[in-house]
Amino acid sequence: MTKFGETNRLSEIITQNIATATISIIIPTLNEAQNIKAALASIQPSTHIEIIVVDGGSQDETVNIAKSLGVKVISAAAGRAKQMNAGAAVASGEILLFLHADTCLPLGFDVMVREALAQPGVFAGAFALRIGAEQPSLRVIEWGVNVRSRFLQMPYGDQAIFLTKKIFNYVGGFPDLPIMEDFELMRRLRSLGKITIISVPIITSARRWLKKGVWQTTFLNQIVIIAYFLGISPQRLRTWYRQEKFKKF
Repeated sequence: MTKFGETNRLSEIITQNIATATISIIIPTLNEAQNIKAALASIQPSTHIEIIVVDGGSQDETVNIAKSLGVKVISAAAGRAKQMNAGAAVASGEILLFLHADTCLPLGFDVMVREALAQPGVFAGAFALRIGAEQPSLRVIEWGVNVRSRFLQMPYGDQAIFLTKKIFNYVGGFPDLPIMEDFELMRRLRSLGKITIISVPIITSARRWLKKGVWQTTFLNQIVIIAYFLGISPQRLRTWYRQEKFKKF
């Protein structure tokens, strides 16, 4: 297909009535009983919303909690990319929003998402990041994340990525990788057009920073990104990341 033909096709894909579009919120879970209730509570009140919890085999009360709150729950093979793609496949909404189970959306997120996607040239978006703990070092991390997201148009999965289902299908969904699936999706989307960042932040759990240490976790994340660019396989990176994540200095 010529570049002109590709542009026309993309224009047709993103031309739809966003103002009244249903948002399907897809939440991948694996043993998130301590967090899922707060994440689900942050979605209300909102309008034209569908919630899909995609469980990867939880051994705790995650599934029971979600079902008790009237949320649709489906099962999928464990793995964030697999679970999010499974949720997208059954979603009925015109807009998809991928929410981590330890993350809470801001009040009025539904209006903000629709307004963001209605802007000319916008293909996807995410929220600014707020980490739910008071350590000053976390404010530095937030600043770095928000600068990267806004100026490089590279938000990550913990910022509640959203886009239309048509665009999601067009780029092939999340690549089936054991790690870096959100990074790779953003690279594909950025090649199409603008990725917007809503300035009102989501609030995500500080657990992964506090468990290992703020600077150690940040350093580990950057090493993974560099290694990925150098061509080290995602499977090998995932194994190494898990080992380092739980290793004590």
